[in-house]
Amino acid sequence: MEPNHNGLTLSRVGKTFRAGTRHARTALEDVSLQLAPGQVGVLLGPSGCGKSTLLRMVAGLEEPTTGALALNGQAITGPGRDRGMVFQSYTSFPWLTVRQNVAYGLRITGDSSSLREGAVDYFIDAVRLGDVADAYPHELSGGMRQRVAIARTLANHPALLLMDEPFGALDPETRWQMQSLLLEIVRKERTTVLLVSHDIEEALYLGDVVFFLSSHPGRLRETIRPGFKASLGGDREAMLEHPEYRQLDLHIRRMMSDEGRCASGPGPRKGAKRPAGSQRPLETEQ
Repeated sequence: MEPNHNGLTLSRVGKTFRAGTRHARTALEDVSLQLAPGQVGVLLGPSGCGKSTLLRMVAGLEEPTTGALALNGQAITGPGRDRGMVFQSYTSFPWLTVRQNVAYGLRITGDSSSLREGAVDYFIDAVRLGDVADAYPHELSGGMRQRVAIARTLANHPALLLMDEPFGALDPETRWQMQSLLLEIVRKERTTVLLVSHDIEEALYLGDVVFFLSSHPGRLRETIRPGFKASLGGDREAMLEHPEYRQLDLHIRRMMSDEGRCASGPGPRKGAKRPAGSQRPLETEQ
């Protein structure tokens, strides 16, 4: 893969966890991918394929065993202000109001200019929490608390927003609303996003590019670019009814099923053909 100095680049990244001197588990192997600035990338795949481990390495919370990671041409060697992370669990400080939570990171880093320029209120309004800016987390719904986390992260102006199944704990209606709101915000702010998901509909709705990982160990099996969405303007219903969406949905489900079979039995022989029905669809690449 030719390196791209803009955006996120992973080059032959692997991760092996060792327990003692005898036992080792390879979670990821030889993963190379690129995510361009302003794109939403989604890590998708079966349970145990290393999605969250890969995200944590991009965040600098885990070190790769092999390979290299870079953001905008700078090697990722640990946590940094150029990356912000939103977790599935709610991470607001219960003793602080919404406004104080959103301002927390800026105060810690001493970014007084952003505080003076109204960044806190700007992002509170962006996630539609202006009416509850002085409320405490226990007074908010789960969706509202996750919006606080997103606003707090965006207020620090990260070059890359990392999200680990951020809407997994929400009910379906709130999750759909949060997905639409996220797209609205990242398009307006031109934010680059890498998100872990286990949900095919969410991946195809949010993702400009979907990285499908195989399991045991995790490898990049396929890169999917659902280009048909460009003309839909974020209309979820239109996407769900689009024939190319149905084709990709079926294709991904077949890959999920294929990975499940591989996990429960001997792996495929080198050079073996894909199972029937799992051929690469339009708008995908290896």
